[in-house]
Amino acid sequence: MSHKRIPKRKAAIAAGGVVALGAAAILLPHANASQDGSSGGTAAAPKTLKAGDASDLASQLPGLLGEAFGGSYYDSAGKQLVVNVVPGDDNDVIGRAQAAGAKVREVENSWSELQNGASTLKSQATIAGTSWSIDPRTNKLLVTADSSVTGAKWERLESTVRSLGSGMATLKKSSGTFKPLVSGGDAIFAGGSRCSLGFNVTAGDGSPAFLTAGHCTLGGNEWSDTQGGQPIATVDQSTFPGDGDFALVKYDDPATEAPSDVNTGNQTVQITEAAEATVGQEVFRMGSTTGLADGQVLGLDATVNYPEGTVTGLIQTNVCAEPGDSGGSLFTRDGLAIGLTSGGSGDCTVGGETFFQPVTTALEAVGATLGAGGGAGAGAGQEAGAGEEAGAGAGQEAGAGEEAGAGAGQEAGGEGAGAGAGAGAGAGQEAGGEGAGAGAGAGQGAGQGVEDNSGLTESR
Repeated sequence: MSHKRIPKRKAAIAAGGVVALGAAAILLPHANASQDGSSGGTAAAPKTLKAGDASDLASQLPGLLGEAFGGSYYDSAGKQLVVNVVPGDDNDVIGRAQAAGAKVREVENSWSELQNGASTLKSQATIAGTSWSIDPRTNKLLVTADSSVTGAKWERLESTVRSLGSGMATLKKSSGTFKPLVSGGDAIFAGGSRCSLGFNVTAGDGSPAFLTAGHCTLGGNEWSDTQGGQPIATVDQSTFPGDGDFALVKYDDPATEAPSDVNTGNQTVQITEAAEATVGQEVFRMGSTTGLADGQVLGLDATVNYPEGTVTGLIQTNVCAEPGDSGGSLFTRDGLAIGLTSGGSGDCTVGGETFFQPVTTALEAVGATLGAGGGAGAGAGQEAGAGEEAGAGAGQEAGAGEEAGAGAGQEAGGEGAGAGAGAGAGAGQEAGGEGAGAGAGAGQGAGQGVEDNSGLTESR
């Protein structure tokens, strides 16, 4: 299936606030850390851009610069888009980039050369426990090996990286192990597995549905919003491993309400549209195990070699996640849907690498859209579509109140729940109660499971 990236428009709705991680996840005013505050003298001053506008400009630069394009990233401190340029024989390429409003940085490696390096890694070093992505800030491939890559496997990886030549790749070790994490925003259940709903969408036939991680569907085809509850949704399409990690799950009741928001526990972020990720961009993740976490996009077009197989086309970030967080929402403060939690290493205590499925490619692949359509009308005048309070009854407030999400059952902060998992605790006591849909929170006992050895699911 084709996973062509879709240029996005900037969002119009401000979500406001940023996350502070603690016993409960709360959105607070916050300024992101500087990525590259330097500014060199150029013929044309770079434009001051919001992250969404920078992403729009970034999508235009490959066509504008051709083979001279070496990637781009967002400087959140200077609010500028930095573009890497390999001048070569084209004396006008820098001028074209400056005229477009980007801050120019001359580099050695073009985007196509970096992609060729990634292809070499794929053919010679596809080893479980490894990953690689293009990091425009270093103008190199970032190659990571988890703790399981030792002995001959490590030597093979190290040799392949050396063969790419100096200045092409950086190799590092991760203390954790790469694994699908199963989860996202509000908890969803199938058999003995717990995952998270990502974003509510409208399927191609107009029926209400939601996106989650493809590996979550290995737990079963029928999903409930409470542990052991009646199924409310059925898997329609799923991809994992391979060209992505995503699934479209349709609500069984065509009249299911599907609000377009993410419930973070203390506030609701309205989701307006899907957007491409930009390196350096500030992002937030919601998951039924660890609640709300924030961080930055580190790399694009990431390849991850999970034990279950290789997944390509992912987003690499430093946003923490743990088992039970897969499938959940990656979004911006402005209400842009960015990704679905796939997997990674580490946890929300020591950190680690985390990978996300781009929402834009998932939507195109399954033929779905964010927003209202068909029977997915929004309750109480809300716009239907992506959100984590999916399925609130038409006559009720979503998930029995604003606090009803993010694994917010009565016991959402129970055994295994991370910081912030209980942020919405008490949301109608049992968010999966009368009229509540798939995103209505974890219901009773969310986060009480014991993760299995594979890390693929949170066992019940």
